[in-house]
Amino acid sequence: MPRVTYEYSFHHLDTPFILESGQQIDEPVIAYHSYGKLNENKDNVIFICHALTANSDADDWWHALFGKGDIFDWDKYFIICANNLGSPYGTSAPNQIDPSTNELYGMDFPFFTIRDTALLHIKLLEHFNINNIKLLIGGSCGGNICQEIAYLWEERIQNMVLLCCSSMETPWTIAIHESQRITLNSDPTLKLKQLDAGQSGLKACRGVALPFYRTHASFKLRQKEIDINKVQDFRASTYINYQGDKFVKRFNAHCYYKLLTALDTHNVGRGRDSIEKALSKIKANTVVIGFDSDILIPKIEQQFIAKHIPNAAYAEIKTLFGHDAFLIETDDIRKQIRNHINI
Repeated sequence: MPRVTYEYSFHHLDTPFILESGQQIDEPVIAYHSYGKLNENKDNVIFICHALTANSDADDWWHALFGKGDIFDWDKYFIICANNLGSPYGTSAPNQIDPSTNELYGMDFPFFTIRDTALLHIKLLEHFNINNIKLLIGGSCGGNICQEIAYLWEERIQNMVLLCCSSMETPWTIAIHESQRITLNSDPTLKLKQLDAGQSGLKACRGVALPFYRTHASFKLRQKEIDINKVQDFRASTYINYQGDKFVKRFNAHCYYKLLTALDTHNVGRGRDSIEKALSKIKANTVVIGFDSDILIPKIEQQFIAKHIPNAAYAEIKTLFGHDAFLIETDDIRKQIRNHINI
């Protein structure tokens, strides 16, 4: 299927964006992709929240769900995906110039949270005068952002799909993030205010993280050796190095460090009495999708969310591909969405 026509745009806020910490981002900007047209009633909106290292071009990484008559039907819906705060793909981030110093932010970019990202997304929705979302959808980190938006906007979210996410960042995932931050900090160039800082550490981070996104079975399937006599240059080693080099070419070490730190802040119940009470206030008709082999954010986390959102159902997909299945198992994802949501 050919790529859908889209608009890649930037929305510049007129005032500084105040973060939860009390710090602020001067001259904030939101990068976003949009597909289709907003109708007169402004109620045909699908809002997609992307994962940790993705970008706002959802038709690139979720292409199989785009098309006429599909979940993301650009003839029927106005589809928006905003780039996350701190990401290197256009929204305010460490790889941009700090207007107060006229030099790269680098590691001096202000501390921000997942909730800050959700609030910035809402700023974009307000820019379009949108008060009603037909479908709010996100996987992994994107699912965390969705929960925040759904809590803050309550009745204005009609339907929601959450994939392989949790109601709060767990000690397990925080430990994985910390191991990556230690790896990044071992690269002495990380402290430099230049775009190529920390690249060696960034490659190592990708190598550390990647096995948690997949499974034993998927590596055995895709990286299994054919030559039983081989003792070096294994396919699995080559794959990890290849993915590390690929990540360095498309991402930024300062951004990655700050995004990992922001992800650790995720807790939908923070400042709201409890996680259970926060989830109980979400009004959207919701399906929460888990993957049976996910070791990064196991299905028990999705089952918990579905239990405490009043109008939620839990759906499970069997897969060899673990956490990354939300980008791979699109036929099953489509089926589960349509089983629970009229779209």
